[in-house]
Order: sequence, then structure tokens, then C-alpha cells
Amino acid sequence: MEKKSGLPKRIAILGSTGSIGRQALQVIEHLGPAYRVVALTANRRVRELVEQAEKFEPELVALSDPEAAASLRASLGKKCRVAAGPEGQVAAATWPAADLVLVALVGFSGFQPTWEALRAGKKVALANKEALVVGGELMTAATDGAPLLDRIIPIDSEHAAIWQCLQGVGENQLEQIWLTASGGPFLNWDRRQMEAITVAEALNHPNWKMGPKITIDSATLMNKGFEVLEARWLFGLELSRI
Repeated sequence: MEKKSGLPKRIAILGSTGSIGRQALQVIEHLGPAYRVVALTANRRVRELVEQAEKFEPELVALSDPEAAASLRASLGKKCRVAAGPEGQVAAATWPAADLVLVALVGFSGFQPTWEALRAGKKVALANKEALVVGGELMTAATDGAPLLDRIIPIDSEHAAIWQCLQGVGENQLEQIWLTASGGPFLNWDRRQMEAITVAEALNHPNWKMGPKITIDSATLMNKGFEVLEARWLFGLELSRI
């Protein structure tokens, strides 16, 4: 992230209580006062969001769960604006003070905030692949013809690595993209063993600690299917080259 003429880099984090959101806050804290958090959102983790708000002093906080948002409002008082529901996530994604919007929401909940952020002219750091899987064409239209990579920084591990590898590489130099898999709980299992897989075994990823949906998507390789579609839109390639 570049500093902007000596002014703070102002960042909205959607999904701040999840793994990626927490790591982003750690990075911002390490970078110092040149970077400032202006909006934070989560699903329903009131206590954790209160702690983050008190530490980073954003202008806006939001929770998707309206009941949890009421509790959040009572805890924070008038320290900052508190929003609720999908509208709260969109408010954070389009917050006027934000230079960069980090979308680390889970599943389809990341679609509308990402789309609205792009329509509002924001730069988006995207860790929500579903936004492109279900609406890649709409996301492309929201950039007014600019390539998605002009407006989106991919931070999902595989696509971030590909994006970095392609710096300085011309379109005619790219032949094919390979998406790698780290090896889940069933890497060396045979077909007979797989016939008796349990949910508990599928949730026991040997390398990563993720939420249940992402862990199941990883174990079934559905996640890789999503990543193929994500790469198709991000890098502008036909599926046969991924």
C-alpha cells in the first residue's frame, strides 16, 4: 500500500473479527500512524468489535446482526457511528473517508459490499472469492471498463501469489495459470476410504484453521473450483488456460 502525499492511508475493513481482518489490523498497527482505520464491520461478534473500535477509533462500525448491533451501540455510546444489517456493510464499503476497502467477509455476504465499493470508485483489497464467482461480470461492469486488477488487489493466498508473479509480465508472455492445493485431510486416501468420510474428518484440516464452510469447501476441492472462476475474472483468461 502506498502512502498518499503524506496523508494517512484510510482503510475500511469488512470482516475485521475474522482471521484476515485481525491480521490486517496487526499490519496497520505495525505500520504506524500513516495508516488509519476508518470503518470496521463484523457479523455478530460484539465484544471483539468493541475492543477493536476502542483501540483503532474508526468513524463507523457495523454488525450484520441487528440485535448484536444494538448491543454494540450500547457499548460504544457516541464514540462512533454504529450501523446494522447488510446496509451497514455497504455503508462501510462506500464510506467517504476510505481510500482502500478490505473485503474479508464470508460467502455471498461479500458480493454487494464489493460491488458497491467498486461503483463508488474505491480500491478494493479482496479476500472474498464468492464476489467474483457469482458476479464477475457485474464487478467488471462496475469499473467502467477498467481492468479488474486496476481496482482490485487480490489478497487470497493463491491469487495474491499469481498477481505478484505477473508484475512486469506482458499478456503475450502468459501461457497458463496453475492453481495449487496445500493438501487437505484426504490427500493420500484411496476411493474406498473416501466412501466412509465423516464431517468431523472433513473439518480436520491439517494445515489451516478456517471456518466450517471454508474448511468443507477445501476438503471437497469445491474451493478450487471457486478459485478457477475467480482467476478467470481477475486475470481475464479463458477457463481453458487455468
